[in-house]
Amino acid sequence: MNNAFSLHPQLAADTTLVTDGPLSHVLLMNDARYPWLILVPKRPDLVNYDDLSPEDRITLGNEAAAVSQVIKRRFDAHKTNVAMLGNMVPQLHCHVVGRFKDDPAWPGPIWGVGTAEPYDEEAGRDRLAALRADLISAFKHL
Repeated sequence: MNNAFSLHPQLAADTTLVTDGPLSHVLLMNDARYPWLILVPKRPDLVNYDDLSPEDRITLGNEAAAVSQVIKRRFDAHKTNVAMLGNMVPQLHCHVVGRFKDDPAWPGPIWGVGTAEPYDEEAGRDRLAALRADLISAFKHL
């Protein structure tokens, strides 16, 4: 068992850090088709949800709810999908994705549909700044 937290290389390659919550790094997925954030609990050696302590499960749930509210409010999303799959990346992480009735995958899941569309530099910078401000504010209430 490793005593130090480190981000899985695939998550590091596909995302940019937005901010930190009480438990998790909050990462922006580099796919402009969706407002898509990933929460990664800053604990070493987590694979499954039940690897979290009971207290950390509560905190992660509260973080996911706060992120979901921010996505719905900021992007006027029809709904949010919250999922922990971990089949491709074994490190425990939680996807929170804003969904719209006209998005490329609606009403099905986003995985395996189309090709990711990376943010252009300006749009990515703008989205990061807006989300960072929203999430820092939201996390103050947790």
